[in-house]
Amino acid sequence: MAALVLRGVRELVKRVEFVTAPRRHRHKKKWFGDLWPSIRVSLLSEQKYGALVNNFAAWDHVIAELEHLGARDFVNEAFSHWELEPESGQPAAPAPAPASWACSPNLRCFTFAKGDVSCFPRARLGSLGVLDYYLMDAASLLPVLALGLQPGDTVLDLCAAPGGKTLALLQTGCCCNLAANDLSTSRTGRLQKVLHSYVPQDIRDGTRVRVTSWDGRKWGELEGDTYDRVLVDVPCTTDRHSLYEEKNNIFQRSRKKERQMLPLLQVQLLAAGLLATKPGGYAVYSTCSLSHLQNEYVVQGTIELLANQYSIEIQVEDLTHFRKLFMGTFFFFPSCQVGELVIPNLMANFGPMYFCKLHRLT
Repeated sequence: MAALVLRGVRELVKRVEFVTAPRRHRHKKKWFGDLWPSIRVSLLSEQKYGALVNNFAAWDHVIAELEHLGARDFVNEAFSHWELEPESGQPAAPAPAPASWACSPNLRCFTFAKGDVSCFPRARLGSLGVLDYYLMDAASLLPVLALGLQPGDTVLDLCAAPGGKTLALLQTGCCCNLAANDLSTSRTGRLQKVLHSYVPQDIRDGTRVRVTSWDGRKWGELEGDTYDRVLVDVPCTTDRHSLYEEKNNIFQRSRKKERQMLPLLQVQLLAAGLLATKPGGYAVYSTCSLSHLQNEYVVQGTIELLANQYSIEIQVEDLTHFRKLFMGTFFFFPSCQVGELVIPNLMANFGPMYFCKLHRLT
């Protein structure tokens, strides 16, 4: 199985010619056009954060403190204002939304309004022995919301470290079993630290959470057709952090080949994640990169690979409604071929965050 995936990936790489991609900023200017100057200056400016409320803490007290700071829960605020749009001028009918529109429940994340550059204080240890909230790029919560967890789901977080999205998955209260994996043992150490700081011991030590350091590319062989929901938040160029990180920067000349091979690795990981998904289940692919080669091209290439090598049909879910739901908090790139991309903007300096929801049909 692994040989089939690898052979298919190599063929895709040759055709798309990942290794001959244009230079770093030149191709971004071409892709984003007039938006690029704003994106670039935002990447160079201070990033905004959101405060993910820890449901294992005294959450009602935490919410009151965050509201006192002037922050608002962008998730539930969006839900409260969202109505299905009427068609052809007719009144909106109370018809249920499609199942693919479902968002993961019980998530509360506070942000300051667009244009407000206030910062959250560091989280404190609450009365229940865990930290009150987790500071994260609020756009990082969108892949978890898009995954649409349901109570009793078996869930895989294939590239889980450093742990923010894993923590968010647990906050939903939907995970019957959660497998959190990352190849790097040092990174899984950071993941364990996050879980220890935010999750009660009985949940950490029980059967609900399993932390591993396996090669995610082999997950389709290890646990094929197993999970209801799979999150594939792959290693990428981490565009914002790469601007500030001097040591071991992915854009250093010495790491050129590694950078050029990233789309191959991403295709392998997404293919493994979809193979681990049950037929009828859902996966979300995500990166914190602006690169089309790491975003849409990886999704489209993986779908083609699985169709050709395994006769597995994958359907890309339309997330237009998702963009409309959260456009009051984030700026979205308007021209993604598949999936959605949050782009940094000085008024709401979150992201970049690309995410695409996939439905495994067979």
